[in-house]
Amino acid sequence: MKKIISICALVFSLTGFSQDPEFTQFYANPIYLNPAMAGTHGCPRLNMNYRNQWANISGAFVTNSVSYDQFVNVLQGGVALMVTNDMAGKNTLNWTTINLAYSYHLQVSRKFTMLFGAQATWNQKFLDWTKLTFGDQIDPRRGFIYQTGDLPRGNFWNDNDSWGTKGFFDVSAGLVGYSENFYFGFAAKHLNTPEESLILNPDGESRMPMRFTGHMGANIEFGKGSQYQNVTAISPNVIYTYQDGFMQLNVGTYIKYGAFTAGAWWRPRDAFILSVGIDAGSFRFGYSYDITISPLTNASGGSHELSLGFNFSCKEKPKRFRTISCPSF
Repeated sequence: MKKIISICALVFSLTGFSQDPEFTQFYANPIYLNPAMAGTHGCPRLNMNYRNQWANISGAFVTNSVSYDQFVNVLQGGVALMVTNDMAGKNTLNWTTINLAYSYHLQVSRKFTMLFGAQATWNQKFLDWTKLTFGDQIDPRRGFIYQTGDLPRGNFWNDNDSWGTKGFFDVSAGLVGYSENFYFGFAAKHLNTPEESLILNPDGESRMPMRFTGHMGANIEFGKGSQYQNVTAISPNVIYTYQDGFMQLNVGTYIKYGAFTAGAWWRPRDAFILSVGIDAGSFRFGYSYDITISPLTNASGGSHELSLGFNFSCKEKPKRFRTISCPSF
């Protein structure tokens, strides 16, 4: 069953029904969530993220991301560089992206700021055909014992016909609005819907579907004298994603106590997410675990995610800049 699940995931990826990798420490990877978030910390920031999805399934998804961003006074906005890598089926399918983003920061009023972001991405996909398995290899009693007659097809294969690669370009955009205690945003990725298939598709082109994300939240601080005076802040959040008929709703809350943060998210019919983190100012670390509540529960083993962040000091402080009060994890 575990092998069949892994094969099915690869089939969807190869035939054009793929979906973008997902991180559940959303704000620990802000540029991945929305390119308009570039430069929102002001000073230089480095974020690193690791996710192992469905850890008990052989050949499941492992995703890594590294991003750097900062605010640049002369550009009146933030710039970002992000590299992501997604591996499926023990590196049978490998997807790497290099992303450049710019976000223009517009101070609408003394208390409200708008960010407008754009992102250019180079995608490179690799497929190792020798690691794939097909139906004609299966013996009803002895399992996978036969040689397949299914051969690589398409124009992206090397001379040995063992692996194929394809590169393509896509663009994304986003916006964010925020005040002292409230924020919202919208992002649209793959606006040019590039052709992504690594194999010859008899049904025509396999276009990468656009991905739309809406997110909003608040930061509610408790001052001295409150009965909750030990709680620094509570941050409720909602994130909704749509891609090619696939819809995902995430509803969650973070509680911050000094440098420590704990969070809980609910994804209907899919997962319940718990996270913990520590934010020491210049250093940040977080861990989250997705408890699968779908029919896949017993087989998946859930999903593990780690985040590591570094905030550097500025040689020149940003002018007229106000940081966004969104969570760190």
